[in-house]
Amino acid sequence: MSVWRRGVRCTGGDNKAMLEVLRITFPFFALVLCGYAAARKGLLPLEAIPGLNGFVLFFALPCMLFRFGASTPIAQLLDAGVFFTYLFCALAMVAFTIRVSLNPRIRWNDASLGALVAAFPNTGFMGVPLLVALLGPAAAGPAIVTILVDMVVTTSLCVALSRMDAAGEHGAAVAARKALAGVVRNPMPWAISLGGAFSYWNLELIGPVAKTVGLLGDAASPVALFTIGAVLARSQMLAHQRPHGPLRAGDYWPVALIKLLLHPLLVFAVASAAIRWGVQIEPFAFMVMVLVAALPSASNVALLAERLGADNGRIARIILVTTAVAFLTFSGAVAMIKP
Repeated sequence: MSVWRRGVRCTGGDNKAMLEVLRITFPFFALVLCGYAAARKGLLPLEAIPGLNGFVLFFALPCMLFRFGASTPIAQLLDAGVFFTYLFCALAMVAFTIRVSLNPRIRWNDASLGALVAAFPNTGFMGVPLLVALLGPAAAGPAIVTILVDMVVTTSLCVALSRMDAAGEHGAAVAARKALAGVVRNPMPWAISLGGAFSYWNLELIGPVAKTVGLLGDAASPVALFTIGAVLARSQMLAHQRPHGPLRAGDYWPVALIKLLLHPLLVFAVASAAIRWGVQIEPFAFMVMVLVAALPSASNVALLAERLGADNGRIARIILVTTAVAFLTFSGAVAMIKP
């Protein structure tokens, strides 16, 4: 709590603090805009976007997460207070978003993927490099803990719930097994685990291998941000092909606001209560958790929605809105909470 209060006193009425935050955050959102413009103007063929996404997911981002994991004290990677507090908030976000989304037009498949996009911040592609730039390398530890929650638990739960329309045919059980299999195939948890092992045993990669991993890790942030913009542009360009009819503002704006406003407020409130009840959460980790929740929605949920037959246009629009508006809301959250 002291972090928040110091941040308010420090930044209240101080435009210089806000300008400093915008100076750091602007390049990250500008790269997203560059990717969006490149796809919209045809400078980047739509057929090339899966290749960029594959490079980030299977090469660059695992190397970046491995490096952060290897350089982070193992105690931070095994922070139970952060893990279970953030997990509780993720589950509450999923339950609430599904509850307010279900209607005759939006059934379990679309509601569950909408809940995932409301509860799953873009921590891997955007959050880790952005928070490290804002707060220093120590921010990687708590952020990586939240990634594990979202990739292993939140995603698996929402994928399973998305099959509830076919629950009588054991759709949810089959989907849960497939979701867990997808987690096993995802290289990011393995990269984090391997980095944690290197941290625990104080291991180091040999020179040429370390240099290769370093080059790939350095490419993760710019290519990932550029790819986010391209994916959002592609989704908007293909929106006319959606079989679900025209989008209504009420289909995506409420979920976008839930993500940008309710999620960070919930994490702030729950973590504050947990600290009062004796849960061990360091003030710095508390700050990182709130800022993670203030990030825009994870862009890879659009690809998952497409694979599961959900309304990908709706999911992409939520991601687009949260990414655009987060330039101001996330920067404001940083200015308020950062000491």
